[in-house]
Amino acid sequence: MATGTAPLAYQWYLNGAAAGTDSSSFTIAAATTGQTGAKIYVLVTNAAGSATSATVTLSVTATATAPSIAQQPASVAVTAGQPATFNVTATGTAPLTYRWFMNGSPVGTNSNSYTISQTTVAQTDAQIYVTVTNVVNTATSRTVTLIVNAVQASTVNVLTYHNDVARTGQNLSESTLTTANVNPTNFGLVGTLSVDAAVDAEPLYVSNLTLAGGSHNVVYVVTENDSVYAFDADTLAQLWHVSVLGANETASDNRGCGQVSPIIGITSTPVIDLSAGAHGKIFLVAMSLDNNGNYHQRLHALDLTTGGEISGSPVTVQATFPTTAGTTTFDPKQYKERAALLLLNGVIYTTWASHCDDAPYQGWIMGYNETTLAQSSVLNVTPNGGDGAIWMAGDGPAADSSGNIYFLDANGTFDDTLNGNGFPEHGDYGNAFIKISTAGNSLSVADYFTMFNTDSESNADEDLGSGGEMLLPDLQDGQANTWHLAVGAGKDGHIYVVNRDLMGKFNTNNDGAIYQEIDSNGLGGGVYSTPAYFNNKVYYGAVSDHLRAFSIANAKLTTPAGSLSAASFGYPGTTPSISANGTSNGIVWAVENNGGGVLHAYDATNLATELYNSNQAANKRDNFADNKFITPMIADGKVYVGTPNGVAVFGLLP
Repeated sequence: MATGTAPLAYQWYLNGAAAGTDSSSFTIAAATTGQTGAKIYVLVTNAAGSATSATVTLSVTATATAPSIAQQPASVAVTAGQPATFNVTATGTAPLTYRWFMNGSPVGTNSNSYTISQTTVAQTDAQIYVTVTNVVNTATSRTVTLIVNAVQASTVNVLTYHNDVARTGQNLSESTLTTANVNPTNFGLVGTLSVDAAVDAEPLYVSNLTLAGGSHNVVYVVTENDSVYAFDADTLAQLWHVSVLGANETASDNRGCGQVSPIIGITSTPVIDLSAGAHGKIFLVAMSLDNNGNYHQRLHALDLTTGGEISGSPVTVQATFPTTAGTTTFDPKQYKERAALLLLNGVIYTTWASHCDDAPYQGWIMGYNETTLAQSSVLNVTPNGGDGAIWMAGDGPAADSSGNIYFLDANGTFDDTLNGNGFPEHGDYGNAFIKISTAGNSLSVADYFTMFNTDSESNADEDLGSGGEMLLPDLQDGQANTWHLAVGAGKDGHIYVVNRDLMGKFNTNNDGAIYQEIDSNGLGGGVYSTPAYFNNKVYYGAVSDHLRAFSIANAKLTTPAGSLSAASFGYPGTTPSISANGTSNGIVWAVENNGGGVLHAYDATNLATELYNSNQAANKRDNFADNKFITPMIADGKVYVGTPNGVAVFGLLP
């Protein structure tokens, strides 16, 4: 609005450029958001002069749009106890407000997703939808359904190291994981079982166990802090946790040895007997240190449902054994229980390894009555010498149907002079593949094999005991002869196949008496691991070597390996485990230790076919920390891998 002698002339300017008409008003017919901030003024002129208005600013606000559902929620199907998440994507002028409804009642928070952290069977068929609101209007999503399936009763149990007393490492009742669905899209890390220290023992598994007010599939985990945990395998919730430390005790220090560090508690894999006691028992060996500087090794028996000590538990591990000069005594501070426990005919067998090679130590095996925990038998396989620890990369002693026990002994004294029956004259079996008789509830060496250069291998620390043994199923050769065989390998990289009925003993000139020795076209490194068996194949993972599958033909391993993995496995190699549904969908699981663990899954029929590895998914989705000692355990669609502070759990993704 201007005053002055008429006529008045008007010139409008938009961002310094002339605009509009000769009028006291200026109209932009359709303003755009791109014009926001424009500077506008008008120049009014008559015969006497001109006047310039103040400069004003144009603000153009976008037109508010109503909300719209761009991506609808989807129905979800889960197993009871698992989480269920619903998501929606909406557009419209912000802010958008989200309100979720389940069966007509408001649930969740103001978010574009809604999660039920732990579903129940009662929630099945629940109807879920969400409303999205802004200043203009409200949009309502479609209604979707939550399906909650009951936990299926399982019969799968993993009660001992590598699944059975033959130590084959095979679970032949795995119907969930297949060669089709184990891939980076459908399979990956689904959770972690958090514990208080390193998990060096293989986890164990009991299905359909009644505890904590219901039926659960249970994973048992032990730690180097002398703790024992029970977790629900389906929800990953902790069911119970106990410490087996005595009063004023801690887990042991590492005894100046880095093999198990910084503390030593429960290192070996326990064993479970479902028929023992009222609810079943788990047996384990724990090392500890009291505040007076005394070291203890104890055998414990715990109730599977509560973790409580069974009456008479624990018992202190102590032993003496006769020598030619008197007796030798077990010193608890010089040993750790590295090899897995063996339960055989009502007896719990423990075997003992040293801390590094810190002498003095010997090769002990002890039996304990599983009901009373009373010591029932003791054997020292290097009583008049030294060394001879029983490591076996965590493998447990194996057992046959006749009650004989088999294990690999580490470097130690071997009596080169044999008695009339071909046995070492002083009972020293260092660096040997040993068969132990348990007849009459007594332990004695029934047979053995050691290589012709056993002394030089022991002196060079190239012993057999770094690897674990495995018993093969009965095999027939081309002449229909049935053979009872076992395999083992150690630091020299040879695979030794022994006839369990006639192992070969010792010859100073050669190994001609052994059933089969593979020293070429076999492994590409030393063995610090345990083999596995499936469908007439033996799987080995040596140090800095590929995982290899050796077929069996005419009751012997054929060379070279029929297939091998593209990946190689640095120290300490890898101990494979097998999942399969009978003879189909065989998958070989192996962990690579490389400063950050990698779980590999291979088609058991051809190791060149890698189905999955935990480095494949984007954004480090499946990464986990690795231990030196890892044996994967597979049960009911999940793979369990020990870590420095828990167990990484892999399975089919939601």
